[in-house]
Amino acid sequence: MKDSVITAEMKRRELKLWLVCFVIANVVNWCSIIKFATPWYEIFTQVGYVVSLSLVIYALIALARIAWWLLHYTFRK
Repeated sequence: MKDSVITAEMKRRELKLWLVCFVIANVVNWCSIIKFATPWYEIFTQVGYVVSLSLVIYALIALARIAWWLLHYTFRK
């Protein structure tokens, strides 16, 4: 069986992608705080939901990337 290696560059790229997802989730949280006129301390109290939402966004992006790779691989041959 062939060993696979995850390089430091790949780890950095995925971490940057997740950080982008985290920022998007934070922006959604800020917009909801503004829209519903709730207290600003909810930025800190809702951090669990923000992390969960960022992971959901990351998973959706991962599914789209896998689908793209499969389509590219399928039509390449």
